[in-house]
Amino acid sequence: MAAPQDIIHYEDMEPGVTFPLGPMPVDRDEVVAFAREFDPQPMHLDETAATASILGGLAASGWHSCAMMMRMMCDSYVLDTASEGAPQIDFVKWRRPVLVGDVLSGISRVVQRRRSKSKPAIGIVALRHEITNQRGEVVMEVEHPVMVRLRNPEAEL
Repeated sequence: MAAPQDIIHYEDMEPGVTFPLGPMPVDRDEVVAFAREFDPQPMHLDETAATASILGGLAASGWHSCAMMMRMMCDSYVLDTASEGAPQIDFVKWRRPVLVGDVLSGISRVVQRRRSKSKPAIGIVALRHEITNQRGEVVMEVEHPVMVRLRNPEAEL
């Protein structure tokens, strides 16, 4: 975690700012454990069923893919950000299967921002995330706003 003076605030998150994500290897035991607990469909639990499915192999649940993205975001910047959380997800698009053995990486990009009208010490930052596998294929796209505290709420931006 960053020192207090190094924490990323709203003022630091101008449109165009990017944060690298990953790499994150996709582990078979983690895929199966997540699926057993949260998404027990055959293509996430059984290699034979997964190979026979349209996914073509044992694949992480889309929700597991989202959780891996969140971990990459935390490791990259979220834990060093004056974040107050996200009020919603605008969209999640699962473009390709995330298969056991894949290595995920990606980028988070600030696409726009605005001050909150109801909470003047908070800014709303819109982020777009693109996650790719080791072949550079886009496997997931996500967009959502996040609430970030201002370093200096009294200043005009």
